[in-house]
Amino acid sequence: MTTSDRQQEAMESLTHIIEKIYDQMDQGQIPSMELPMRSKRNIEFDPQHNVWKYGDLKTSRSAKTVNGAVSMLRTVYTADFINEMIRENKSSTLREMYYISEGWNNAKFHSQDESNLLAEDLETVTHCMREDFRLRPEEGSSHVYGDINFTTMTKKGMKTINCMDDVAETGFSVPYKVEQDTFQIDPGNTKFVMAIETGGMYARLIENGFPERYGCTLIHLSGQPTRSTRRLIKRLNEEFGIPVTVFTDGDPWSFRIYASVAYGAIKTAHISEYLATPTAQFIGITASDILNYDLPTDKLNDKDVGALNAELSDPRFADEFWVNEIQAMLGMNKKAEQQALARYGLDYVTDHYLPEKLTDMGVL
Repeated sequence: MTTSDRQQEAMESLTHIIEKIYDQMDQGQIPSMELPMRSKRNIEFDPQHNVWKYGDLKTSRSAKTVNGAVSMLRTVYTADFINEMIRENKSSTLREMYYISEGWNNAKFHSQDESNLLAEDLETVTHCMREDFRLRPEEGSSHVYGDINFTTMTKKGMKTINCMDDVAETGFSVPYKVEQDTFQIDPGNTKFVMAIETGGMYARLIENGFPERYGCTLIHLSGQPTRSTRRLIKRLNEEFGIPVTVFTDGDPWSFRIYASVAYGAIKTAHISEYLATPTAQFIGITASDILNYDLPTDKLNDKDVGALNAELSDPRFADEFWVNEIQAMLGMNKKAEQQALARYGLDYVTDHYLPEKLTDMGVL
């Protein structure tokens, strides 16, 4: 399905929502909508796609209360705004949509969190993606470095870029849309992908020549990865069979970064099959690494401990490996950064740690 087809489908779905609300009012009914419950209580494993998705638990939104009525009014305004953008071939950032609502009188949003949440709600009920609504994120893009070629749309038409020879030292900036009709991939000499949490480690591996030495394409996640980054990783793995690895700090928040890449994030569980890469392997930093490599550490704070305990009840972390690693981290009460490996020198991570771990994982 092309971008144009997906956007037409989005318009039809949004129009149906508006019509349903007006029909309910015309029949003397209180307008209402039913949505999936968006919490870890309602995520379940989808064996067909091998990812975690929302289950059957539902929540309802009704105009029976003042807050509910405002929410329904915002839904109509937002759906109409998106349809207008698609018709006029325009796009908007999520932040711009928040400010656009200043002209919606009683339907205006009081915070961007409210507008972001409504955009996600519309995704769940239409089964379309935010990108089909022509809504763009605010967050900065991720970067790619390696011997891989992307053909992407520019103002002068389609252009092919090699992510090693044709880019600056920070690599290729991932656009917010990476679907086949506007973003084509030639894997070149890529043998495996490594998604990296921190910019410091990403730069270290480039400076040390790791991509050239091992045929590795690096993707800097910039913390919690954007949707387009996760979609790109998914495409590299699914379309070309390229193994994916994830290298992060050793703390509960970094474990969740890996989970969003491999299993799907709770927030976007309705589109996990488009974004998650179930075969992605976690390199580290693990609690075992902290002990085995005698890494410098920091003490866990109260939020870290709470997050680790929450992960023990998260079905995405229910396997033996994660239960053992989380319990070990709680037991030692310590966490470590990727760059703690520098205690053994700037080349240690590329000469010893990564080759050893990747060999054990069967990647090298």
